[in-house]
Amino acid sequence: MSNPILLDFPEQIESERLIIRAPRPGDGAAIVEAIRESLVELRPWMPWAQDVPTVASAEESIRRAAALFMTREDMRLNMYRKSDGLFVGGSGLHRFDWSVPRFEIGYWVRTSLQGQGYVTEMVEALTAFCFGTLGAKRMEIHCDARNTRSYAVAERAGYQFEARLRHHARDVYGELSDTLIYAKFPEG
Repeated sequence: MSNPILLDFPEQIESERLIIRAPRPGDGAAIVEAIRESLVELRPWMPWAQDVPTVASAEESIRRAAALFMTREDMRLNMYRKSDGLFVGGSGLHRFDWSVPRFEIGYWVRTSLQGQGYVTEMVEALTAFCFGTLGAKRMEIHCDARNTRSYAVAERAGYQFEARLRHHARDVYGELSDTLIYAKFPEG
């Protein structure tokens, strides 16, 4: 794609149970509630989840994310349950390369909704959207090798294990960690 900022993006992506959309002003309180509920589970994997943010700091983050979404520099996404509008968790397309195009999907889910298939459903919907609408030639999921829940989602969504990068990153505690890379292609 020559200029992704000109790409028209739908207001939202829907799956069977989810509405997946870009962050909007006013989302902060629901996100803070989910982070507060899930902090213990998020803390080992997410550098941004070391403390519960204030609603004001969450709103600031949302507005910055919305600006990056509009310029197609990073595309954070929020997941909401269709049945009642509950904020389910966060996702997004990150570290992408429009010249391929290639996208990496990230995700987290609030603790009370873990194990109910919401993240796998979102990954499948977002993957189909990227292949079908954005013309992706490669989709990736990266995760810490110790994050068994994260790589289980990749496997359930049909992503294939490609690599283990040893001592690839520092974890939230400053220790070296390995990164697993899963990939999926439009041809299967």
